[in-house]
Amino acid sequence: MDFLPFARPTIDEAMIAAVADTLRTRWIVTGPRVAAFEKELSKRFSDRPVRTLTSATAAMQVALELMGIGPGDEVIIPAQSFFVTGNVVERAGATAVFVDVTLASRNIDFAQAAAAVTAKTRLLFPTHYNAPLDPDVLDAFAKRHKVRILEDAALAIGSRTSRGPVGVTGDLVSFSFHPNKNMTTIEGGALVLNDEREAAIVDELRFHGIKRLPDGTRDVERAGAKYNFSDVSARLGLEQLTHLDTWCRARERLAHRYFECLAGDDLLAPERLPPRDNPGHSWNMFTVLLPLADLGMSRKAFMDAMMQEGIGTGVSYEAIHLTTLFRKKGFREGQFPVSERIGRETVTLPLFPEMRETDVDRVCETMKRVLRRKAS
Repeated sequence: MDFLPFARPTIDEAMIAAVADTLRTRWIVTGPRVAAFEKELSKRFSDRPVRTLTSATAAMQVALELMGIGPGDEVIIPAQSFFVTGNVVERAGATAVFVDVTLASRNIDFAQAAAAVTAKTRLLFPTHYNAPLDPDVLDAFAKRHKVRILEDAALAIGSRTSRGPVGVTGDLVSFSFHPNKNMTTIEGGALVLNDEREAAIVDELRFHGIKRLPDGTRDVERAGAKYNFSDVSARLGLEQLTHLDTWCRARERLAHRYFECLAGDDLLAPERLPPRDNPGHSWNMFTVLLPLADLGMSRKAFMDAMMQEGIGTGVSYEAIHLTTLFRKKGFREGQFPVSERIGRETVTLPLFPEMRETDVDRVCETMKRVLRRKAS
């Protein structure tokens, strides 16, 4: 049977033609198509300023610099997320303060986050994971603790809350357009900002710090980097954005099919699955927690067995505080048990819009067979 990866971007002939047309113009770096893409994203986020960058990592790094986060500052982040959140805090010279997550949503535990606030806390840096973060809770946290908030919405383009699409509300919000996200620009990211003043600073930070003067010459007031977006990527993004909501609905249908196929399975109890009642979630991933201890098997053995059956899987994600980088800073097992359990047991199953329900059936049947073969 055909190999089924855990993620695959949707690229059709119209998208290929649009990119080819852009290449023919010979204007392939930052230009009119970047401006058009940022305008369309801004419309989606209630006309908030949006700036695109070469990756979500670049967007986060620039956001920290924009907010003046640096040495002596503490940033509260979930221990269960992708490595980038810890990395960008470290690279800014600030101190990462980890807290645990809730098992079902995998989102940051706000009670633990509140307890972690000190006089040095400058920023809350939560991830939209298995459910959209509640904007009212985020607003209340920022107001109560007098901190800024940078939302890691890398998994959440297309997600919605009771107040509209993720990105409409909040302080700063970063998105990813990597090929395994809900829409892609090959590589790329975006940062949703509060006003044009912030946007103007990002314009400088993403392109060498350059500021153009009235006489046509240039000046540098702050040391920038090279994170500017290309017209080629933006043209693909414009095409992808028109399909985003349709693709998210397809992801939701496929997720519901997973729930139907796995219902009543004694090895995959509901607590091992994402929240089923999950309004507004864009379903970038479908993750399960494997009962490895009960089966006496390793995650790698499971993933290898699935690969032999032509099904790709992933790990989303390891616990950040247990990486070598943060172990050297004194973090150890047992500090954040929910994040550590997820890190040990999680597996990402295939989910992308071009999948069929029969593909989901195949994944579930194969997974059950592999698990029971090991159990016996």
